[in-house]
Amino acid sequence: MMVESDAMSPRAWRTPDYEAARWLGEQVPLAEGVSLEMANAPQAVVLLSGGLDSATTLAIAKSQGFAVHALTIRYGQRHDVEIDAARRVAGDVGVAGHLVVGIDPRLLGGSALTDDLDVPKGRSAHEMSQGIPVTYVPARNTIFLSFALGWAEALGSADIFIGVNAIDYSGYPDCRPEYIDAYQRMANLATKSAVEGAQRVTIHTPLIEMTKARIIRKGLELGVNYALTRSCYDPNDEGLACGQCDACLLRLKGFAENGLTDPVPYQQQKSTSG
Repeated sequence: MMVESDAMSPRAWRTPDYEAARWLGEQVPLAEGVSLEMANAPQAVVLLSGGLDSATTLAIAKSQGFAVHALTIRYGQRHDVEIDAARRVAGDVGVAGHLVVGIDPRLLGGSALTDDLDVPKGRSAHEMSQGIPVTYVPARNTIFLSFALGWAEALGSADIFIGVNAIDYSGYPDCRPEYIDAYQRMANLATKSAVEGAQRVTIHTPLIEMTKARIIRKGLELGVNYALTRSCYDPNDEGLACGQCDACLLRLKGFAENGLTDPVPYQQQKSTSG
């Protein structure tokens, strides 16, 4: 496992120097842009891919008063565009810490997002709703949530945010409410803090019943800069979105339903009418 830290390490929150300074009200060794108020706020881990949904989820967590620790996973996806976007979003929103964690891509093969398989293009909403697409990554959210759960417990946090959605989605089984409920039950059986009764883990899914249009409206209310985000499954070498994969079509549709133009650059703007 590889870890890239874009801010302070989790241990920095538990050093004697930090604790002493916190109680004395002195300046503490926080990441750039992190305030004492944020350090004293309840902690939450937010899974941040760099896409529209996770950026909105990050903003929602922060608006609820959490000091957010963003976690980005490099799992062998076919491009680094979303990793770069996650860094931009974390910097713009202002987080207590941002970890980019790499795992062996051989663990998550067999997907159009990780292997040399064609990404479906130009699918209708009906086609997207039929079965599980080839862009499904084996057990991805289970693995991601496990990393988030471990980091949250190390931070003394019981709150994890993930931007899954069961309305405008491409049939992924690990985006369903019943999956999240099952994972939360497991988390409260598997962690020391929960078993000893210190705290109960909550998996927050603020977007799970929102359409893409509603997600965008919520993000704009919270000041999310969607120009920094990237959602495309198959961008070109210049990082331009394809405009035809499921992620692009759902995103374009969401902006169009709000009477807006998506601020990210596309190879070719595709109509979402009909």
